[in-house]
Amino acid sequence: MDDIFSHIFGGGLFSFMGGQSRSRNGRRRGEDMMHPLKVSLEDLYNGKTTKLQLSKNVLCSACNGQGGKSGAVQKCAACRGRGVRIMIRQLAPGMVQQMQSVCSDCNGEGEVINEKDRCKKCEGKKVIKEVKILEVHVDKGMKHGQRITFTGEADQAPGVEPGDIVLLLQEKEHEAFQRDGNDLHMTHKIGLVEALCGFQFTFKHLDGRQIVVKYPPGKVIEPGCVRVVRGEGMPQYRNPFEKGDLYIKFDVQFPENNWISPEKLSELEDLLPARPDIPTIISDAEEVDLQEFDSTRGSGGGQRREAYNDSSDEESGHHGPGVQCAHQ
Repeated sequence: MDDIFSHIFGGGLFSFMGGQSRSRNGRRRGEDMMHPLKVSLEDLYNGKTTKLQLSKNVLCSACNGQGGKSGAVQKCAACRGRGVRIMIRQLAPGMVQQMQSVCSDCNGEGEVINEKDRCKKCEGKKVIKEVKILEVHVDKGMKHGQRITFTGEADQAPGVEPGDIVLLLQEKEHEAFQRDGNDLHMTHKIGLVEALCGFQFTFKHLDGRQIVVKYPPGKVIEPGCVRVVRGEGMPQYRNPFEKGDLYIKFDVQFPENNWISPEKLSELEDLLPARPDIPTIISDAEEVDLQEFDSTRGSGGGQRREAYNDSSDEESGHHGPGVQCAHQ
């Protein structure tokens, strides 16, 4: 099932969030577990319900989390129920070293159960593995980094209040839209005739609607300008009927060189706004040509400097190694 992702606690998907703490009722509280959940921008716009399948520890129902028959669990005599042993070793007169290690008799549990009295279902471990499916509701308008918490759904253990499972939303990059809070941004390419004479185009929104954008003739679109469509942004979290705005940045595509004959170009110039007045040219002014610039080849000054350096190297090369000019 595509909407179900599974996890066995102790693997690499879930991460622990801090150590044990105390709950409000004074009981020890288990560790929380965090998992990243990748969602698309469509999921955050429309909302989505998916499923989380997990395998977690639950208290054994056969022994009620005791590990064996009533009274079968005894405090470990070797460590006195502490789960660790403390050894003191003398290093020199007046100097001792204290060492702490996990008790080997109870494996750090602080309790021991006779083999014959152990619960057959959990084998004295007090907990068993159980598969559970949680429904994850991604609400409309949720954002990247927002958390969805399942209270008390982490591992269970005797005498410990289970921690939470926390899902951290991670928004995937979208090919058409970029999100900024409750607003959306997109870029659209138009031709020069559209920029000058008006246009109409259609795009598919995040909920599948076909949106028709119209711009009237006579209103000019400048290259790089931004126009806004009110109310077509992201829905607000917990108030989905209120939406942000959609901002459209226009990339105006100009025609190729020599796309029209000189005669037609003159006719076009008569239709366009008049040129600015040409200032009086001084008699001794120098006329230069404006050429296309290729940024990959560097500036002209750099090329001239390179040519100068090459010629200098060639001239110096005629002297040969070790040859110096004599001074008179």
